[in-house]
Amino acid sequence: MQISDVYLDLGQDAFAQLIRGVSIGKLKTYQMYEGFKVRAHLHKVNTELLRKSIPKFWARLNERDEDFGKDLAQVVLISHLEMITGVLDFLGVPHENGFFAKDVDPKPLFTEGWEARVCEKFRGVFPDPILLFYVNHLRWELLGATEPFHPSPSAA
Repeated sequence: MQISDVYLDLGQDAFAQLIRGVSIGKLKTYQMYEGFKVRAHLHKVNTELLRKSIPKFWARLNERDEDFGKDLAQVVLISHLEMITGVLDFLGVPHENGFFAKDVDPKPLFTEGWEARVCEKFRGVFPDPILLFYVNHLRWELLGATEPFHPSPSAA
């Protein structure tokens, strides 16, 4: 599975929700604004331009622009650190403000069924698209999953 598969599996409407949830302030705080502006081919990054760029971003992911997909994932996730810290705390994964703690291999902490437990615990707390994106991002980046996770209807 590639990062573009994670986005495409969500569908275009859920993808649009991810983009609408991007925090320009957090991009600047974490010094990601300029790099993302270049990677996204935008002259500046604001909520209006992001919203208007959704079809262009979606097309790039359909074309399997994996470098763009990776950068976009960081932008989306940095905008939702409170969700990330909540999920990692729930799973008992050591972290430093949402970033994996150094010198710790978190893989063994992602035990069988963790995805469904996370989706059930945080359903209604965070928007479904960002929660599912994060679960599948972890599965892709950390665990080498070959297929996206789909929660059961009661957990979604």
